[in-house]
Amino acid sequence: MTKTAKELALKILNDNMIGTMATIQQNKPHSRYMTFFNEDFIMYAATSKKTHKVEEVKQNPNTHILLGYDGKGFGDSFLEIEGMVEVSDREGLKEKVWNKALKGWFTGPEDPNLIILKITPTQIRLMNTKGDEPQVVEL
Repeated sequence: MTKTAKELALKILNDNMIGTMATIQQNKPHSRYMTFFNEDFIMYAATSKKTHKVEEVKQNPNTHILLGYDGKGFGDSFLEIEGMVEVSDREGLKEKVWNKALKGWFTGPEDPNLIILKITPTQIRLMNTKGDEPQVVEL
């Protein structure tokens, strides 16, 4: 059974937590690796409120994320995600995203420096699916 672009995109989101996130810094792109969690295409990333990316998304909430390429070559499907970022320190959201891998940076979901970046996609493109043209995922 052939999967739809939306099904393939959701599988990539569920199978790949590490990706790159670009923001704008002094009118230039700035990328870094991030760990992402998702809930039906809404993405979340934990970070410290003291980081440059927090300042950057407050000035310009647009982001571009690459997620899914695993380095095996042609046929490694991945996602190009354009989205809008909201900064949240809401306790319920911190609890939802919290996991023990974050203990290297934070004491727990109550850590005052922990904030969550909520990324709402405006466009997702499914790329490199074994010779197929890129596909825009209908959300």
